[in-house]
Amino acid sequence: MASLLEMKEIFRSADAVCFDVDSTVIREEGIDELAKFCGVGDAVAEMTRRAMGGTVTFKAALTARLGLIRPSYEQVQKLISDNPPQLTPGIRELVSRLHQRGVQVFLVSGGFQSIVEHVALQLNIPTANVFANRLKFYFNGEYAGFDETQPTAESGGKGKVISHLKEQFHFKKVVMIGDGATDMEACPPGDCFIGFGGNVIRKQVKEKAKWYITHFDELLKELEER
Repeated sequence: MASLLEMKEIFRSADAVCFDVDSTVIREEGIDELAKFCGVGDAVAEMTRRAMGGTVTFKAALTARLGLIRPSYEQVQKLISDNPPQLTPGIRELVSRLHQRGVQVFLVSGGFQSIVEHVALQLNIPTANVFANRLKFYFNGEYAGFDETQPTAESGGKGKVISHLKEQFHFKKVVMIGDGATDMEACPPGDCFIGFGGNVIRKQVKEKAKWYITHFDELLKELEER
């Protein structure tokens, strides 16, 4: 197991950094915001808490939550236009600095493609670097389920994405940054996990992560070290 010093060196020399999105890159949980927007906020927030604690499988929690929300295409678009996701302070600067250093930045999320792509656009991250869940709709715009073949639809899916990136781009060092159990599980195959508690603190992650931060400025400072 790498020491904290070794992890910092991995971060400074990484050729790819993967960020979780909900409660990491953005301040809120996208699925909870969608649930509130559709009038089932409290029931879904409780399910999210259980899922993030790692007590139920991600796919089971996602299926149950979406079954309650049943968002239409129109509702998803209206949520994005009326309540756009709020970027976490410091993320814009950090992503920009990573890009300047030639580091590839990816958004790897258990959230929804349409919302995550909106976030990517604000951070100048190409949509090809977005891995998230895709909602499905009928021709009339009604909810028709989600694409269960996406790796991010399952527990362990973020690790599969990192394996795929290493295979495709031959990255030597990939860092995963996030607030939840599904992010921590992605290392290995990720080379270093940085726990993030700037928006919400997950007890299990805070206790187990060897490197835990509460503000992205801490990572910016690391990059200035060399």
